[in-house]
Amino acid sequence: MDRQEREKKEEYLNQYRDNVRYIHRLTEEIAELRELKMSASAVANDGMPRGGDQRDLSDYMVRIDSMIQDRENEFRKRVMLFDDILKKIKSLKNQNEDDVMFYKYIRRKNFAEIAEKMNYSERHTRRIHNKALEHLRIPEEDENESN
Repeated sequence: MDRQEREKKEEYLNQYRDNVRYIHRLTEEIAELRELKMSASAVANDGMPRGGDQRDLSDYMVRIDSMIQDRENEFRKRVMLFDDILKKIKSLKNQNEDDVMFYKYIRRKNFAEIAEKMNYSERHTRRIHNKALEHLRIPEEDENESN
C-alpha cells in the first residue's frame, strides 16, 4: 500500500470524528429552529387581531420549515456515513485489526492507550494498524472492484 492510499484511508476513517461532532451540532440547530417555530406559532395564535403581518409570519414559518428540512437531510447523510465507517471497520476479518481500528478511529485512543488496552506492545499495535489499513476497503475501492 502506497502512502497516498494510506492517507486516503486514514482521511476516510477520520471523518467519523468529524461526523459525530457535526451530528451533535445539527441536532442542536434543529432543536433551536423548532423552538423558534413554536415561538412564532405562539405569537401567531395569541388571539390578537392581525393585519398584513400574517403573510410575513407564514413566510417566516415556511422558511423555518425549510431550514429544518435541510438540516434533517444533512443529519441523515452524516448518519449514513457514520454507519458506513463503522461497518467498514467491523468488516475486517481479523478481530485484532477490528479492535485497533475501533479504538483508534472511533474511540480516538492513541497507540500507547490501545496497546495497554489490548495487552500488546505499542510497536505490535502499530503493525496491526498497518495491516488493518491494508485490508480495509473504503467506498471508492469497493466501486472500483465492482466495475
